[in-house]
Amino acid sequence: MTSSAAGPTWRQMTPEQQKRLQEEFKILLVRTYAGALSQANDVTMTVKPLRASPDDKEVLVRAEVQGRGDPVQLDYRLEKTPGEGSGWKIYNLNIMGVWLVETYRSQFVQEINAKGVDGLIATLADRNKSNAKKV
Repeated sequence: MTSSAAGPTWRQMTPEQQKRLQEEFKILLVRTYAGALSQANDVTMTVKPLRASPDDKEVLVRAEVQGRGDPVQLDYRLEKTPGEGSGWKIYNLNIMGVWLVETYRSQFVQEINAKGVDGLIATLADRNKSNAKKV
């Protein structure tokens, strides 16, 4: 997710910058989505039938989350990864028609253009520190 969100700039980053950006982005995503899910009560999730073949390397899983209000569309893209730690891994989420990676990509590009890669990492780190205080 991180390399996709960073776009072409990812290939220009140093390995240390890539590692730091991955760490901060992961913290942000886990806190954001774990926090949202912890607030959900009496929710059901219906996974729609999967259209895939055993040879597929990527699949789209469509689901619907039903709570108190209208149902919420939740789709996620998975890729099958080889080697150590292999298996199916989510690399993008679509919540109500908005793909997570594309949303963050536009934010990352703006931040990189304004402050550079290290500025983006610092902004994410500051946001994570601020979010940690709220917990």
